[in-house]
Amino acid sequence: MKRVYITTALTCIVILAALIGCFRVLNLSGGRDHLKVGFIYDNDESTPYTYNFSLAKDALEKKYGARVEIFTCSNVLDDEMEEPIRELAGDGCDIIFFNGYSELVMQLAPEYPNIQFCQTSYMDMSNQTVPENYHTFKGEAYQGRYISGMVAGMKIAQMISEGTITEDQAIVGFVAAFPTSEVISGYTAFLLGVRSVVPEAVMRVCYTETWSSYALEKSAAQLLIDEGCVIVSQHSDTIGPAIACEEASETEEVYFVGYNQSMAEVAPRSSLVTSRVCWEPYVTSAVDAVMMNKKIESVVTGHIHGSDVSAGFDKGWVEMEDLNLTNAAPGTEEAVNAAIYQFKKGKVDTIFKCGYIGVNPEDSSDIIDLHAGYIENEFTSYPTFHYILLDIITIVELP
Repeated sequence: MKRVYITTALTCIVILAALIGCFRVLNLSGGRDHLKVGFIYDNDESTPYTYNFSLAKDALEKKYGARVEIFTCSNVLDDEMEEPIRELAGDGCDIIFFNGYSELVMQLAPEYPNIQFCQTSYMDMSNQTVPENYHTFKGEAYQGRYISGMVAGMKIAQMISEGTITEDQAIVGFVAAFPTSEVISGYTAFLLGVRSVVPEAVMRVCYTETWSSYALEKSAAQLLIDEGCVIVSQHSDTIGPAIACEEASETEEVYFVGYNQSMAEVAPRSSLVTSRVCWEPYVTSAVDAVMMNKKIESVVTGHIHGSDVSAGFDKGWVEMEDLNLTNAAPGTEEAVNAAIYQFKKGKVDTIFKCGYIGVNPEDSSDIIDLHAGYIENEFTSYPTFHYILLDIITIVELP
């Protein structure tokens, strides 16, 4: 019997030695067992956008543990990007991720050919020539926006059926940072989701002209509520709009739809649902690629546009969070699950296919007829739909 134990033990030792040998061969052939990873944030984790992005860092730490050493720089303005980039390069970072929109990242990348620079896309990358070590990425947020709109639309339909509001009071509001195509694409998809349930619904949009201002965002949301909006959403970076809705809900029926971070805790009475872009799949896959000395786009699972990548529900790059079943209309959960199932199968080309005319706010001669449809993120991860739909979207200004 002892011989059996000895033989078994020797076999285990041989297998372990072989595995160690294979691991060493992989390392000798170019694999790495340790990386230094940098993150540069445009804000800090107290704001929804940066908090949501920081979840990718947490996922990286969970996956790799001590094999990854992480360096973080927060509250970096776009025009102040050079110093932290050079600082992280001096720290020996092998790959750096950015959630800001600074052009300095692309400009400085060639100076550090051994570092991979991965930035959330901030413009149409389809015709851009970029350095070999520069990459862009973004989740196809319009998909989550559309489903958020469906949730809002079902709630409005319930309010109409219960006599809380009339059809001509089916008004949704949107607190928007800037009139960029990224923001316009998002709020248009949101409204189209609403109108898929309530065809009479219209939208009022208020721009704050800043990505992050609690006071301005809250004031914009309050203005929209005063204008009669019964549901408010946002593409801005503080909890201000959620707080405005929560305070208003003490005396009137007002609801809030979140983006990037659930507002269920800060706005429990008014919160309906949240959609978020999931940065974790890209960040972890990009680190995998560098760990294996492979090209990032050969490892990341998504829709590859050269050195630019996007994806939606199909690859787990977009998620819905915290559907508030207490507030949501009956049947909402089933409708959401059915829509996500269709999106995962790739049936997203009908979102921007509808009977509306859109006008470019910067060029009134640039008009689009959506009867033929518009495919978002077809060639680039950055959203490119930039038209204001006539008759159903109104821009209101802060005083």
